[in-house]
Amino acid sequence: MSQPNSRTTHRKALATTLAALICVGCASTTGGPPLLSSQQIAAIVAAPDRSDADRRNDERRKPAEVLAFIGIKPGMTALDVSAGGGYTTELLARAVGPGGRVYGQSRPRDPSRPAPARTSAMALAERAQKASAANIVAVERPYESPAPIGLENGAFNVVTLFFNYHDFGGMGIDRARLNAAVFAALKPGGVYVVADHAGRPGTGISESTTLHRIEESFLRREVEAAGFRLDQAGDFLRNPADPRDREEPEPKQPKDEFVLRFVKP
Repeated sequence: MSQPNSRTTHRKALATTLAALICVGCASTTGGPPLLSSQQIAAIVAAPDRSDADRRNDERRKPAEVLAFIGIKPGMTALDVSAGGGYTTELLARAVGPGGRVYGQSRPRDPSRPAPARTSAMALAERAQKASAANIVAVERPYESPAPIGLENGAFNVVTLFFNYHDFGGMGIDRARLNAAVFAALKPGGVYVVADHAGRPGTGISESTTLHRIEESFLRREVEAAGFRLDQAGDFLRNPADPRDREEPEPKQPKDEFVLRFVKP
């Protein structure tokens, strides 16, 4: 009897992981259309019109696991805070489909500084040229009030903030106001999903500009102080072998990263 090859084994393991994550997401995303299946998520990730750069980023970001963990559904309205080049924004847009909408937030340009050659809004506009991502809307709003005007209260099913919360420590951002604004912008039962690079115990946000890391328990306390309840912690980006004492681990290996899903009661 032939033995299964490593690719087949990996696909089976991924399918099992996605099924478990999708099941975990059921509690906080009940009502409305069903959650995306593992097959639908796999099709989103494998879509032929995704860029090569995004596919390279997939190796670290594990988009299938992320979408399953969020508990995304067609027709949802989502806000991607600190959208940057729009990697996560586009994935969300594909997941919510033409009946949903995804707002990608970046803060307004500082007029005292030279204009950048390329802005987040420009990157999102390019992504929105794809038919599968035409539901992306770029918004320039302060981090302390990231939702578009008119959608500040109870408008969103999902808010994401990936790998930038730690940066706010060195940027002078009022994180309490940010978290309170996200809480207000979500519908009851809506989820706030935050991912970041893990710092060592006791470091808080003190290494935000050096190692670009943040202590998980510190972030959790700040978010819960806004009224959120931690619903689930994802371990699919964890690497316990990372000493977390450098920006890039030595010897070379994946960073230890955490993903937390909070719910607005």
